[in-house]
Amino acid sequence: MYLSKTEAAVLPTTLVAAPRPVEPPPTGRRRVWPLLGPAFVAAVAYVDPGNFATNFSGGASFGYTLLWVIVAANLMAMLIQSLTAKLGMATGRDLASLCRERLPRRVTRGLWLQAEAVAIATDLAEIVGGAVALNLLFGVPLPIGGLITAVVAFVLLAAQSRGHRPFERVITGLLLVIGLGFGYTLLGSGVDMGGLAGGMVPAFEGPDSIVLATGILGATVMPHVIYVHSALTPGRYGDVVTAGRTATGRGRLLRAQRIDIVVAMGLAGLVNAAMLIIAAQLFTADDGIESLESVHAGLGDQLGTGAALAFALALLASGFASSSVGTHAGQVVMAGFLRRHIPVLTRRLITLAPALAVLVLGGDPTTALVWSQVVLSFGIPFALVPLLWLTSSRDLMGGWVNRRTTTVVGGIVAVLIIGLNAHLLLGLVL
Repeated sequence: MYLSKTEAAVLPTTLVAAPRPVEPPPTGRRRVWPLLGPAFVAAVAYVDPGNFATNFSGGASFGYTLLWVIVAANLMAMLIQSLTAKLGMATGRDLASLCRERLPRRVTRGLWLQAEAVAIATDLAEIVGGAVALNLLFGVPLPIGGLITAVVAFVLLAAQSRGHRPFERVITGLLLVIGLGFGYTLLGSGVDMGGLAGGMVPAFEGPDSIVLATGILGATVMPHVIYVHSALTPGRYGDVVTAGRTATGRGRLLRAQRIDIVVAMGLAGLVNAAMLIIAAQLFTADDGIESLESVHAGLGDQLGTGAALAFALALLASGFASSSVGTHAGQVVMAGFLRRHIPVLTRRLITLAPALAVLVLGGDPTTALVWSQVVLSFGIPFALVPLLWLTSSRDLMGGWVNRRTTTVVGGIVAVLIIGLNAHLLLGLVL
């Protein structure tokens, strides 16, 4: 049917619709930037209070000698976190859920029990670290400081109810506080470039340095974060199902995920290296740097109150951030292995009890931190080995499956971590 000019003129203008402009697809940083964030949540575990004591002890006792251990451990962490993030993207499910689906029920129950023990040990370290920081800053008694740390961590975790982005921003902000604190102190302490170069050459100084190096490695690869990172990526990469069907789409997502991990883990690695360098520059084995309190006092004596304040604030940020991530890890583990959810407050009280017991009974906080890392070392193989097994399965991963080289390198890393952690445990027991 044709309309005359007069008939067309009286038609409602609403029927004449202008074509919508087609927005070009985002490119460059616009495509990558929205995909960043999950690795920064995971990176907090690599600068938790347990790392504070280990790195400062290593630097004070052996100078720059063990710097290469921190670098190697950080590279291993990048590989492991890359695998767990890819697992979440490829399957849309987390590591714990996949273990429940593909392993016998008894094995799944055992994995859940050890994962809960890891969560409790993790929370012990974070709560104790936060309590020590509050005591150093404000003189708050350790038990009260532990309660405050738990409450603050609970509040931070509540940010997840508003979506993943607010929680990621808060955790990233606290990670930057830690980095700025040690960056400021590093400027005051200076760096010995000769010692820095020498510390990059693999070497040890006797049996004690081997045990401490093993402790650094065992404290770096945190098993609970392997579960958490695999749970963060499915909801974070919204177009993963569509984009992952093509090699180009997978390449884009993997590139964004790798940038996320390199930046986040790189920052955590620099912070750990800064701790050891500061200790190597300022302290010796005769200074008695055996606790977080002694590190705080030593920094005040060597560089003034500003450095001591920066250390305490960084420790406080570490305790708050890592405790909230640890609680989230407990939720992921229970939901994945058992398909059950319990209120966050209930879980908070369960994992808080051992930490408060240590603080109320007057236990040494630094000793508690060390033993919590020993427990964590037990949990690493139970997360790392299933991760390698799952990501090397073509039936599960499809086009996302590991390359053979990646699986071989991951296997070598797993054997190395298991062996060194076993050496640490034997050294502590015998």
